[in-house]
Parts: sequence; C-alpha cells; structure tokens
Amino acid sequence: MKTNVEMSSLSVKTTYGMIYVHMLQNVDLKTVLAEQQKFFEKKSLGVERDQLTKISKLVKAPFAVVITGLRRCGKSTLLAQIENKYHKGRGFFVNFEDERLTGFESEDFNNLHSDLAELFGEKKVFFLDEIQNVSGWERWVRRMIDDGYKIYITGSNASLLSQELGSRLTGRHVTVEIFPFSFKEYLMMIKRKYKIGKQATTLITARHRSWLKLFLLSGGIPDAVSQPSIQWLKILYDDVMYRDIAARYKIESLSSLKALGYYLMSNIAELTSYNKLKQLLFVSSQNTVKDYVTYMNNAYLIFPLSVFSYSVKRQLIAPKKIYAVDTGLARSVSQSTLENTGELLENAVFLELKRRYGNNVYYYKSEANLEVDFYIPSAKLLIQVCEKLDSPDTIGREVKGLNSAIAETPRGTRGIILSSSFVASNMSEYPTFQVADWLYDSKNMA
Repeated sequence: MKTNVEMSSLSVKTTYGMIYVHMLQNVDLKTVLAEQQKFFEKKSLGVERDQLTKISKLVKAPFAVVITGLRRCGKSTLLAQIENKYHKGRGFFVNFEDERLTGFESEDFNNLHSDLAELFGEKKVFFLDEIQNVSGWERWVRRMIDDGYKIYITGSNASLLSQELGSRLTGRHVTVEIFPFSFKEYLMMIKRKYKIGKQATTLITARHRSWLKLFLLSGGIPDAVSQPSIQWLKILYDDVMYRDIAARYKIESLSSLKALGYYLMSNIAELTSYNKLKQLLFVSSQNTVKDYVTYMNNAYLIFPLSVFSYSVKRQLIAPKKIYAVDTGLARSVSQSTLENTGELLENAVFLELKRRYGNNVYYYKSEANLEVDFYIPSAKLLIQVCEKLDSPDTIGREVKGLNSAIAETPRGTRGIILSSSFVASNMSEYPTFQVADWLYDSKNMA
C-alpha cells in the first residue's frame, strides 16, 4: 500500500448472507492517519481501567506492551488512557481496523512512519490498534523497539498474536489482558457509590443487590453499559463469530460453529465434554469440536475451565466448565435469556478470579466426587458460590464440598463461601461474604 492506492470492491458470500467490503478509491494515507490521530486525541477517556496500574510499571520498560481482549471491550479507550496519563502528546496512533487500510502490508510500515513524522513531527511512542490485521507486523515492531521506540499493541485474537510474538518478540513484550468492566468499574460507569462494611445498612445492602442484578443482566461491555441494547450485543457476537473466528480460521460452513456457540452461551457454568458436544452437533470428530472451542477461546468469547489435577492427562480428559466473557453477551445469545442468576453469579465470580489470577484458576473435584466451584492453588484458596444459602441442607452441601477439598489440598488452604443471601456467622464454619461486596473489593476478602 502506497500513499495513494487504487482499490476496488469485493463481496464474500457467507451463511450470514452476502458481506460487501468496499475498498475506497485513491486512498490518501496521510489523510487517513491525520483523521485517526485527531479522533484518538479527542477520544473520551471513560472509566479508568484497572489495567492502568499494571501498565504503569511497564511504561519505561524497553519492550512492547500487548493488550488483548474481546472486540469492543475497551482496548482503544485503554490506549487513550495510557497516552493521556503517561505519554501526553508524544504518541502516534494507527487503527488497522479502518477499512481504508485494507491491503496494508508489512513493507508499508516505513511509509507509515515517515508520513506520521511529516504530519506531526517525530514521536517516540506508537499506539497500534488491532495490528493482527497486518501480516508480518512483528518484524517492524521488533526493529522499532531496538531503535528505542515504545510500542503499545492491541489485538482481538490471543492465539494469532501469541504465535507472532513468540516468533519475533520473545522476551521483548508483556501481554496485558483486558476484560469487560468489573463490577467496580461498572458502578463507576453508572455513577453509583458503594458502601461496604459497617456503613452498609440493610437498605444499602438491598440496593447493592439490585445493582449487582443489573450488572449480571446487562454485563460489562462498555457500549452496552452506556446504552443498553440486547440487539447491539447480538450484532457484536455475530461480528466476533464471523470476523475473528470463521473468516480468520477459514470455516466455510458456520452452522456447527453457530450451534456450538449458542449451546455454550446458553449453558454457562455447567460441566460439559467434547464427546457430548460432538453428539449434540452431529459432527464426526471430537477434534473439530476442540478446534471450535479453542477458536472461541482465542477470540475471548468463552473460557473453558479445567479440573485441578497433578495429572495432565486427567486435566485433558475431564469435563470442562464453560464461562462466557460477559454475562450480558451470553444472555443476548441465549433464547432462554439466562434468567437463572445463580449461573450468572458464578460466571461473574469466575471473571473476577480470571482478572486477578489469570490461568491459575480451576474447579475442584474431590476423591469423594464432591465439587468446589473454584480452586486457586497459588493463593491456596477454595471458593463456593451459591446464590441463596436459605436452608441448612444447602449450607451443609457447600461446607461438605469445602471440607473434602481442604483435606486433599496443601496445608494452609482456605475456603470461603460467596452468596447473595445473608448468612449468620454461626451457620457456617467458613467465612461467608456477600458476593456483591466480594466482587467490589475481592482483594480484601480472599
């Protein structure tokens, strides 16, 4: 792609219908870059994201910061927050999702850099949005890092980025995952003040629960919080399924992929196996199912959770629990609308643990076949999630699972119970927290 490029149009037939991609005639690269830079500099900063704390420690490090996450979950806004807080007025911004940059290739980066410098003067920081759309980008980024530039990269496909980063940028990058809003960020977005501890009267606690229910139903994808819309979430889901999965992995028939996505999004927090999914989808191979689940995971739609075991074989063959990246997105896909807030509650707890502990989260199945919802080995922490602890039998079941797991895990392992209902301290031998309080301030409650 040169400064001025002749482009035509093309059409792609899919099971979603005919998709038309119009590639603009006589694209002036400088015009595109100038418009993008102006947009970036005026972009609303929104709610300050939790990831800024981690990124603050990486600002002066001589390597790339790679920000990955679901499409539309706030990666571009996070770039704007980084620029505003740490590199004010000292960075170039390029969005490779812009359809006017269709056809941009790795050899065009030198023209890109010279045009940016001519437009805005030399700067030492680059913000490169959705860079996985350009084949071979990692070679140019490596050279720029070696020349002393600071590079921030975003992408919506974890696997694609990791392959390219691993081949050219080993030891020269740090990956930061971003998720939809946490409960705390959600409350900041809707301007609600949360009171915890002795400040929380019965009336305030009831208000907290109502806020939590709204959060579980709407989810935390920024645009869906500011302007709630089930239809918009459905469009986003279809966009991810087609652009980040079907098109990227060259899946010709989407019927099985769509059926799998619908089933998983409708059955979050439930155990399932690849064999069961194969039978449901009427496909001939478990490998096809595994591939589809992997693709959805790479695109940040779902997260398969493994059982904890010191045996790798057991982890591989045991059923998985599937969680969605966002409860609102899952509800938009499921025709049942997932009104069972117990499943949504467990999904929200998983996402908070994922933010804190990354991939070091499992479910636990004891030798007595008793299950604990979550086990974090590095924190020596077991967690049961139960929407309503409204009977001695329910409390007994949760406690029994914790007792069984603690007997098998390393000394010092603790157990807690998270619930939406109030539980007197003498009803359970384990600390029991209001799940809304825990989601708001989990670091001080586990």
